[in-house]
Amino acid sequence: MIMSRIEARRDEDTAVTGTLVDRLLSGLPAETVLVDTDVTASYAHDMASFCPAGTPAVVVLPRTVEQVQHVMRVATELRVPVVPQGARTGLSGGANASDGCIVLSLTKMDRILEINPVDRIAVVEPGVVNATLSRAVNELGLYYPPDPSSWEMCTIGGNIGTASGGLCCVKYGVTAEYVLGLDVVLADGRLMSTGRRTAKGVAGYDLTRLFVGSEGSLGIVVRATLALKPQPPEQLVLAAEFASGAAACDAVCRIMEGGHVPSLLELMDRTTVRAVNDLAHMGLPESTEALLLAAFDTTDPAADLAALGALCEAAGATQVVPAEDFAESELLLQARRLSLTALEAVKGTTMIDDVCVPRSRLAEMLEGTERIAEKYRLTIGVVAHAGDGNTHPTVCFDASDADESRRARESFDEIMALGLELGGTITGEHGVGVLKKEWLAREIGPVGVEMQRAVKGVFDPLGILNPGKLF
Repeated sequence: MIMSRIEARRDEDTAVTGTLVDRLLSGLPAETVLVDTDVTASYAHDMASFCPAGTPAVVVLPRTVEQVQHVMRVATELRVPVVPQGARTGLSGGANASDGCIVLSLTKMDRILEINPVDRIAVVEPGVVNATLSRAVNELGLYYPPDPSSWEMCTIGGNIGTASGGLCCVKYGVTAEYVLGLDVVLADGRLMSTGRRTAKGVAGYDLTRLFVGSEGSLGIVVRATLALKPQPPEQLVLAAEFASGAAACDAVCRIMEGGHVPSLLELMDRTTVRAVNDLAHMGLPESTEALLLAAFDTTDPAADLAALGALCEAAGATQVVPAEDFAESELLLQARRLSLTALEAVKGTTMIDDVCVPRSRLAEMLEGTERIAEKYRLTIGVVAHAGDGNTHPTVCFDASDADESRRARESFDEIMALGLELGGTITGEHGVGVLKKEWLAREIGPVGVEMQRAVKGVFDPLGILNPGKLF
């Protein structure tokens, strides 16, 4: 009897999936609809640890706006959840599939539709890779600043969904500041345009900013109008070594208080410095407790670096090394770019936190994270976009060790609690997804959750868009 019930459920599931696929194929080319379970399983999750993922019923790879609209009409008709995806480089489980869902992968919508040097805008589809856009606008003397660490793989649509940042945020800001307008397919298949192409515009509610960071829970971004800047000069980099994390954070405060605007201001703690040394044999001094990297892309970067170097020395830097040219600058930045790879090599698995605190409390964040690492007997390295207080405490652990995995998860939560205690936020650029749902509720409070759910209800009354994410 039990087996017959199981078989009946399987038959029912198969029938539902068959109906769904038939309805999708009525308006889509066959090659855009993937049903092979070995293939669809590869679309189940992003790069986050400890985030459950379901089994998609089907994966669709549309190439046109009309095809996305068809998918959403079918999903609404059949009440099937839809999980939008980009390159799946996210770190919060925001692109993880739910059981029986349509995974809507937008990677094939990868055209740069326009680059306008006069209006300083680019119009792109969501599957355009960040680095591809950056290089294309560079050829015209323009600059698209947002540069997540995964910029060679991540897509503009994913960047918009998570409101991602990058190394240059201290001077140029995050993705949200460059999204002027969007074309969005709503849950019922209607197409809506928000925002503008103009340099200024304040007509009505700012729905564009509402969609940025919404993690695909309000609609499907199918086109974006992005602001560009003139391409700046090549930046020069300075490296400053400190005998304590507190001294390095003091230098950050002095730099910002002094009115300096570096194009990059990054910090690596001693755990990260040693991991990079172990991986790449870069010869960084083992006595370094914190390494601060700063850059300027101004007309006279050497003078700016000299002024910044003096502030580092006043804060207690043991050594200050300014680069003499672009090639040397790239060598200095190599250590920072290797940070996450090096920390992954420590134990094989990492959980990358994303807590942003006021710059004035950065030292407390580093010191608190060190105490948490000692409490849980774990290796936790910290890299930070120090100029905007965005820290990435990275918990290293052996995923095959159940006790160590438990301690890793508990330490991760304790780091988020520390960030909130210091007046910060649980995410500066990675998003909430599945990983931080509980913590979003703690940060914004019950009234905030109620209002956000109400907004969700307006755009997605059936709850089919990326269900189970955010709250």
